[in-house]
Amino acid sequence: MSGFKEPGFADRQKAAQQARQNLLNKFRAQPGPDDPAVAARRAERETLAAKRTEAKAAREAAKAEQRRREQEAAAADAARIAREKEEAAARLAEIEAEQKAKRDARYAARKSKKK
Repeated sequence: MSGFKEPGFADRQKAAQQARQNLLNKFRAQPGPDDPAVAARRAERETLAAKRTEAKAAREAAKAEQRRREQEAAAADAARIAREKEEAAARLAEIEAEQKAKRDARYAARKSKKK
């Protein structure tokens, strides 16, 4: 069995030249931009990009609609809370007026007893 032969400079240079030639052949073997297969792949990519754009626009429209509904709900809640506060204030004023009327009636009754 023979031992390992370390490649010399010429061998390394030949291997590098062969690698460059292989890369060049691989590049030359690729189809050009006017090839029907390349055009079909490009058209497919453009179609997918258009679909992605449409889907993104639809998602953004749905998000905007959701945001609008949430704002309307928040505005309705704010209006309801304000109305409840007004009603509570009106009830409180009514209760205070009733209490004042009762107090005034008691005062008038006491005054009329003394006379």
